[in-house]
Amino acid sequence: LGRLHSLFPFSELARQMHLKSSPFGRKSYFSPEGKIALMVLKSYTNFSDAQLIEHLNGNIHYQLFCGVQIDPLHPLTNPKIVSAIRQELADRLDVESLQLILAEHWTPYLENLHVCMTDATCYESHLRFPTDTKLLWEGIVWLHRHLCKHCQTLHIQRPRNKYLDVRRAYLAYSKLRKRKKSQTRMITRRLLQLLEKLLDQLELLHSSYRKRLTLSSDYQRRFSVIQTVLEQGKNLFAGKKVSNRIVSIDRHYLRPIIRGKETKSVEFGAKVNNIQIDGISFIEHISFTAFNEVIHLKDCIHLQQQLTGVRVKALAADSIYANNANRKFCTKYHISTSFKRKGRAAKDEPLRKILRSELSRERATRLEGSFGTQKQHYSLARIKARNRKTEVLWIFFGIHTANAVCMIEKVEKKKRKAA
Repeated sequence: LGRLHSLFPFSELARQMHLKSSPFGRKSYFSPEGKIALMVLKSYTNFSDAQLIEHLNGNIHYQLFCGVQIDPLHPLTNPKIVSAIRQELADRLDVESLQLILAEHWTPYLENLHVCMTDATCYESHLRFPTDTKLLWEGIVWLHRHLCKHCQTLHIQRPRNKYLDVRRAYLAYSKLRKRKKSQTRMITRRLLQLLEKLLDQLELLHSSYRKRLTLSSDYQRRFSVIQTVLEQGKNLFAGKKVSNRIVSIDRHYLRPIIRGKETKSVEFGAKVNNIQIDGISFIEHISFTAFNEVIHLKDCIHLQQQLTGVRVKALAADSIYANNANRKFCTKYHISTSFKRKGRAAKDEPLRKILRSELSRERATRLEGSFGTQKQHYSLARIKARNRKTEVLWIFFGIHTANAVCMIEKVEKKKRKAA
């Protein structure tokens, strides 16, 4: 933990994020540097928020890492401290500027700065597999609960609908081991009709009792998401194509990511295009909607040159990146690639072939291997964040905590050479 702590310039990161000791008018238990250290510790230990607070109370090494001293007679009992700090940091996160600080701190210990490796992966969100019926039913349950709450607040009779009948039908449908297409279509039709009915009833309440009802921004956002779900559900039921399809009412920003893998044809989460410099990964582009990583190759090269100050001379990337535009760009700037040769062989083809093979092997083992390491050991397997900003923060600290662990060996190696 001590070596891991020494690899993060916590003061510079806190200064760049403009963190304060008392952000909400009261003194925080953690210093600005301690808040960042707590996020690193969470990624390193792979604990939940409650487990992290529990271990922090009883582990003096964790307390030293975060710069706090907890009285054993008065331990921390509120695990929401971690989520509050996560939200505070997420609001101030600027991936590009923070990565510049980390690169400046780590570059003296890196080798082969002229070699760029790039690939994209999906960091999945913690989400049940979405279906049309599940999504519609979740919207119905939320609307019915708030309809009952509003009527109770206003002391008026609840409007009639078919909620109880549809609930029984949906429960019977969900218990079926095998579902016929006709059964799915029938329950979907009933769910769409009930969802539309509940939306109309709530809209009538909103307009009639506007002054007596206080509707939060979160309530209004979710209401509008459910309206979009209804519109998309109708189009899908009619056999039309739907773009920007919503897969979760709670996390409406998620979109299906088609990956073409054998085990998972579709994933739900953030798609990230990474570059790797001597085994250390940096985020080039992150998005919750699918994008074509091929067009980001030039940006990857520019990012590496910005982070290291060294011109890229060799590039290792998947075969999907090997389009004509990228080939011409690499040829123009004399960048050797791992792409399969097109056209007539050059005079030094045997040497080029060896270089292509070595670049491809390094990319396949180090870069793709780092994705598995991050997901298995640094809290990136199924991200449990609840909104877009905190999910990006979660990914950022997971990737760079994994980097810092790799940097420990590089720093020790440099010290041995110097000695």
